[in-house]
Amino acid sequence: MDLEDYWGVGPKTRELLAENLGVEAAIAAIESGDLRTLTEAGLSRGRATRILRRTDGAAMDVLATRDARDVYKSVLDLAAEFAVTQHAADSIRLLTPKASRTEMEAHLETVIEARDAWTGLSESDRERVTEAFEAYDSVEGGDLAGVRAALALKAAGMTTGPFETLADLDTEHLEVGAEALDALSAGGVAEGADERLDDLRSQRGAVEDMAANPERVIEAVREAGVGGGDAFRETFVRHVVEEAGVDVEAVRDATPREAANATDFVAEALRTLATDRQDAVTEREQEVSDQLETTLSAAREEIDRAVAAVDEIALAVSLARFAIAFDLTAPTYVEDRDVIAVENADNLSLLGAEADVQPITYAVGDHTLSVDRARVPPDGDRVAVLTGANSGGKTTLLETLCQVQLLAQMGLPVPAETAEVGIVDVIVFHRRHASFNAGVLESTLRSVVPPLTDEGRTLMLVDEFEAITEPGSAADLLHGLVTLTVDRAALGVFVTHLADDLEPLPQTARTDGIFAEGLTTDLELEVDYQPRFETVGRSTPEFIVSRLVADAEDRTERSGFRTLAEAVGEQAVQRTLSDAEWSA
Repeated sequence: MDLEDYWGVGPKTRELLAENLGVEAAIAAIESGDLRTLTEAGLSRGRATRILRRTDGAAMDVLATRDARDVYKSVLDLAAEFAVTQHAADSIRLLTPKASRTEMEAHLETVIEARDAWTGLSESDRERVTEAFEAYDSVEGGDLAGVRAALALKAAGMTTGPFETLADLDTEHLEVGAEALDALSAGGVAEGADERLDDLRSQRGAVEDMAANPERVIEAVREAGVGGGDAFRETFVRHVVEEAGVDVEAVRDATPREAANATDFVAEALRTLATDRQDAVTEREQEVSDQLETTLSAAREEIDRAVAAVDEIALAVSLARFAIAFDLTAPTYVEDRDVIAVENADNLSLLGAEADVQPITYAVGDHTLSVDRARVPPDGDRVAVLTGANSGGKTTLLETLCQVQLLAQMGLPVPAETAEVGIVDVIVFHRRHASFNAGVLESTLRSVVPPLTDEGRTLMLVDEFEAITEPGSAADLLHGLVTLTVDRAALGVFVTHLADDLEPLPQTARTDGIFAEGLTTDLELEVDYQPRFETVGRSTPEFIVSRLVADAEDRTERSGFRTLAEAVGEQAVQRTLSDAEWSA
């Protein structure tokens, strides 16, 4: 297999990876999802991420539309904010829908176990774990940082639940390995790793400083009151031994037997001694390096296990923090029924923006929700036509269902008290795009119809299809889409303002509605975002017109809005204004 066989790898990318990694190493990095290696080779993080997501092509094929892929990326970006290391954040962004229910449930079990374990830790223990990961991340990973993180986590008693892979690591081997890694972390043998090597380096430095200024050495020797000859030689030897700590025999061996004068004698002796000390440093450094490499070789397996465990734990803890932050729960996977059903579900985008969120309960398909509330989703309807007020949360509901389906199929908990999720092969999420031309209509139909006609299960989430063509044709086309969805045994929710024009719906389809209930004391539209089932929601334009009448400061402008009030119902407008004033 060649590099260009992978999605997103063209000639330039292949050349870059081949030059910096080699073809075999680059293929291994792609196959193993090693984002770190690819980015270190020169790929941008975004491009490397896209390539790795597509390594298993079928995984991303679940996301049939651009809007579905946008939801996917936004969910992962939100989860990545809770990552405890950069590597964990990268790993989160590489998560894709799983291929089978078995894989989904296995990954979900890991995340739920990590969530429960993280919740069970004391605040001080959580701080110790976080500090260990921060230290690991501060040096961009690496073997030494990974081993230190593993030792810190073990020392903190983290050996159960998501940390259990640390339990059987040999602490002694890791400590010895960490010392060896630390000693070799500077591109050679680090200072402090070997006392003899440190002494030789100190001697070398002192001798080199003397050699740079031999006149000062001569002056120091003559200050001792000696002239020349053997007395000068011996005084010089003692001076160098005292100042540089070099063995006396090494200094004597470096002194020349003959020299024209004191200056030549000292300069030649110091040059020879400096070379001798450099040779001694090189020899000793090689000896120590060989010893350290032998130590590392013996501890290598344990080191590799520790680094892998730390990365694995960092990902689990990161997803646990994400699940806790948004109160996510485990969905129930369903294979014998086609369904997506949620009880008290929230939208992650709104929660992430810290908005005031009203949980909703909703379902299509054969669900078994037993919600203690007056409005329970009907069981068995495969398709729902969702109607109602503008700004009533219809699009947000579609996005919430898309989030739940995606998270569940990635083996992650979902933002709902309970959820039943049937596994689908394709998610078609289409937001409202107000571009009224034939090109947009054709491209939209090309993106939403083929998944319905292909083999496999499909979830259709389509928002205001009528925005891309004229109302009459839109109603006919939308009715056809609803019928096709039912005929192909798919699940679907279609948001529209054309509900009356779609009657009669197929037998297993229904109409739901979201209702505006009035204006607040600040004349803001008040909406009950919980859909009411088997009823058409109304946009209630009198609420909007009422606000415009109340806000109008110019008499002529107010008169114009009064004309609109007569058109939508003067009495309804007056009643709305009275209710708002009374509430104030």
